[in-house]
Amino acid sequence: MHCPFCRHPDSRVVDSRTADDGALIRRRRQCPSCSRRFTTVETASLMVIKRSGVTEPFSRTKVIAGVRKACQGRPVTEDALALLGQRVEEAVRATGSAELSTHDVGLAILGPLRELDLVAYLRFASVYRAFDSLEDFEAAIAELRGPEDEPGAGSGPGPHTEVTVPPAAG
Repeated sequence: MHCPFCRHPDSRVVDSRTADDGALIRRRRQCPSCSRRFTTVETASLMVIKRSGVTEPFSRTKVIAGVRKACQGRPVTEDALALLGQRVEEAVRATGSAELSTHDVGLAILGPLRELDLVAYLRFASVYRAFDSLEDFEAAIAELRGPEDEPGAGSGPGPHTEVTVPPAAG
């Protein structure tokens, strides 16, 4: 690590601490040449491989922006979107992989979004899974309803019953 003051090519770590729930490491360093101290922040890089083959750093902001489009006009708060973004980032980091595909990121989004808002989930899934027919939507809705809600199953909500999904617990 080059000293930001004198550009000496080396420095000595004086102190290290984790920050942001262990996602960051803050290091206090001292230059052996000019004796000045400075702080560095280290993060583990997580790269996303796009469909075109280009790689770019994972961005929680991009995840939230994509989900925000699906949630347009829905009763979803910015706090809920921020929490979803955090859950997605934690899930993709937990894979232990330094690189993952946009497909993997999309899969990590679908679970928390399904818990947050079913309509937004269907909107996002229709783009993510490239729905191109009414049958694709019908299949996704049937999947959401599950086997217990199919006609003749008896115990599920009726065709005109409103189903309310509580927000995901923090």
